[in-house]
Amino acid sequence: MSLTTSHNDAAPSASAEKQWPARFGKVTDEFAALRSTCGVYELPQRVKIRLTGNDRVRWLNGMVTNNIKDLPQNHGVYAFLLNPQGHILGDLIAIHRGKSLLVESDQAQLAKILATFDHYIIMDDVEVADVSDTLATIGVAGPHSAAVLGAAGIQLSPIKPLAVADLTWHDVPISVVRGEFDDFPSFEMWVAPEQVAKLREALNNAGTTLVGQDALELYRVALGIPLYGKDIRERDLPQETEQQHALNFSKGCYVGQEIVERIRSRGNVHRKFTGFKIDGPPAAVGTKIQWQGKEVGEITSSAVIPGPTGEQSVALGYVRRELAGPNKDLDVAGSRVTVSELPFRELLRN
Repeated sequence: MSLTTSHNDAAPSASAEKQWPARFGKVTDEFAALRSTCGVYELPQRVKIRLTGNDRVRWLNGMVTNNIKDLPQNHGVYAFLLNPQGHILGDLIAIHRGKSLLVESDQAQLAKILATFDHYIIMDDVEVADVSDTLATIGVAGPHSAAVLGAAGIQLSPIKPLAVADLTWHDVPISVVRGEFDDFPSFEMWVAPEQVAKLREALNNAGTTLVGQDALELYRVALGIPLYGKDIRERDLPQETEQQHALNFSKGCYVGQEIVERIRSRGNVHRKFTGFKIDGPPAAVGTKIQWQGKEVGEITSSAVIPGPTGEQSVALGYVRRELAGPNKDLDVAGSRVTVSELPFRELLRN
């Protein structure tokens, strides 16, 4: 049993110190690139944790909600980390890297994830290392993403969502990870930090548009991707989030599994995460959704999306399941609200 970290707890890692700009030009133009061509961006907030040791697969499989033990090499899954009461402590992507497992999450979750891992490593041969400072992340998203990679000299054979391809690009080792959405292509590239500028320049020259945090946030909301700490909180239960791809019901026991299984066997939870279209100005985060004068939900993310036919106020949040269907007259801050399936596909069309 051992727990090690390659970071200094007294100081933030490089990924925490660096901030990607909010914008490089007009947010509408940057969002249009993500929707119709290709945008390039850095993800300094993404952290990476490496698990080694003979017990790593068995141990992590007993910690998270998805199936780790049957992962093929260089494939990953999205999963939740729960407490014993079934509430969500964090979300992550776990990837089988042969002699190690790589866990990817956000900087804001790093301390809690490391502390939770430390708490549950008892007599297990598992070593945990924060390797965020050794791997920087550059992303591309948009319908032309694969073509842009090729034009930049990154020759990538087709891979499945959350699969990794290890390549050499101009004598530089690079790992390419495909995003989760088939209909909305994206890729992450992991490289040594000193190679970031070179790679970003090559991608930019291949036909991408630099996009900042503001456009990326619009894209996240349009895709309906919940953000931990904002759309997913520790008080939430896994089935409430509608992230079914994070759950595996045949993998065996894990922390919080009894609660998840009890919900599955006894029926659905009372509320669900979904999208909303608002006939009016955007609603502030935390605004309650009303139905016949009663509170029936809340807004967790809000945005005005510049779609192909004009702007549309949308939101992400939770609502009671019986009110999540069409033709329900919901209200938020005096504006009519309709439930929408996610992603908001009509706002993401070219």
